[in-house]
Amino acid sequence: MATKIRLARGGSKKRPYYAIVVADSRMPRDGRFLEKLGTYNPLLAKDDENRVKLDLERAQHWLQRGAQPTERIQRFLEAAGLREKAARNNPKKAQPGKKAQERAKERAAKAEAAAAE
Repeated sequence: MATKIRLARGGSKKRPYYAIVVADSRMPRDGRFLEKLGTYNPLLAKDDENRVKLDLERAQHWLQRGAQPTERIQRFLEAAGLREKAARNNPKKAQPGKKAQERAKERAAKAEAAAAE
């Protein structure tokens, strides 16, 4: 059985609250899970100690059994010191979109034309 450590959403509309669970990878996001490892409340401040509560001992147990963490859970584990920080590279993240680049080119062309006159 392929297991994942992932988030299961709870809370009401526009007020998310997540449980950190170990589940079979074939189960739905909010469906049946094997064990609850903790909680995540994204509405709290990033430096709040109650934002992420995670049972590190049980998380380590499941990681040794081959459970694969999702990207968000991977970051929680890195912050807790259970995993080494993975290098992430997204060079296109800071680049503007196609339309914004076209507008910038148009502005540059207009400024160049105005300077030439």
